[in-house]
Amino acid sequence: MNADDFYDGVPIFTRFADLLDEALYRPLPDDWVIGLSDVVSSTAAITAGRYKAVNIAGAAVIAAVKNALGNMDFPYVFGGDGASFAVPSAQADVARAALARTAGWVGADLQLDLRVALVPVATVRAAGFDLRVARFAASPHVNYAMFSGGGLAWAVAAMKAGEFAIAPRSDEPPDLTGLSCRWAEIPAERGTILSVIVTPAGERPTDAFRKVVEDVLRLASSAGRPTPVPARGWSRSGAELEALAMRHDGRPLVLRRVLARLKAMGSAVALSRQRIGSFDAARYLHELGENTDFRKYDDGLRMTIDCTLAEAEAIESYLADAAARGIALVGTHRQDAALMTCLVPSAMSNNHVHFVDGADGGYATAAIQLKKAWATAS
Repeated sequence: MNADDFYDGVPIFTRFADLLDEALYRPLPDDWVIGLSDVVSSTAAITAGRYKAVNIAGAAVIAAVKNALGNMDFPYVFGGDGASFAVPSAQADVARAALARTAGWVGADLQLDLRVALVPVATVRAAGFDLRVARFAASPHVNYAMFSGGGLAWAVAAMKAGEFAIAPRSDEPPDLTGLSCRWAEIPAERGTILSVIVTPAGERPTDAFRKVVEDVLRLASSAGRPTPVPARGWSRSGAELEALAMRHDGRPLVLRRVLARLKAMGSAVALSRQRIGSFDAARYLHELGENTDFRKYDDGLRMTIDCTLAEAEAIESYLADAAARGIALVGTHRQDAALMTCLVPSAMSNNHVHFVDGADGGYATAAIQLKKAWATAS
């Protein structure tokens, strides 16, 4: 198989609880590269109430690379205040340019510092780690990548240490077509929105760690995915961010703002009716729920779930015990609502993707807990 066609040959699994079955993972080819991004000082931005901007900065990397690569399918994962992906070396220059332009746009238009990096897979393996990928079918229409092997975590740490850095470029804005965060905050329906991160306490997962993940998924089995409610309307700040993301169109910002608001209002009207032309609102909302990326695995389990207070307490108590026994490093954060950031090239297709995070810190705040636990363990 040609290395460029590698990802098409990775098997797709449909039961999320199988995510730690190594037989489902395939090693990334040595001549591929890993792209990484991370919002610097995201905690300060969140404290200032800018988590929607932080989320869109992370998702922008995925949008920019997807648009730059056209119809090519590639593995990626959204992490709240950043994103990771992998592409063949033949596409490395395209990915590098997309990363650099996205970092330039985030700095200029969002006033956030987005660090970006590109790391050869062969370099990760030379450091003693592996990079393996699987594909989980969130729905019949969308699948998301899962990463294992410890290599992604190593690469992220190297990026944060200043290695493999790509300088921002402002010569041309990235093409962020399809990127939006129009939805208003999604309130918890069952009690609380819980963001969870669980990683191995050591460099690699042990059997005990795998059992922790299995038990957490069992404890969360009745929890729901945060799903937006059209009746709550649309986010004004989201429309503003969408206007900024349309910079590649070349129109003046004032016109982009008008267009973004018109799109938001048009979407609201379309979703308030059962059908407009060939657009079926009920079908779209059903697909939105199915396609939502509310749980994932990238060298650790991440979930943002809508659960009861009792379920949240049970999960947090179990994880605290696992951390105390030295099996896992954990971070959790409760909040009243979730945020959704979307990649919807066309509302008429069924492969629109939606990234969910907590509305009051989410993964970034949970990661602070995890970093403190890691520092203590070190």
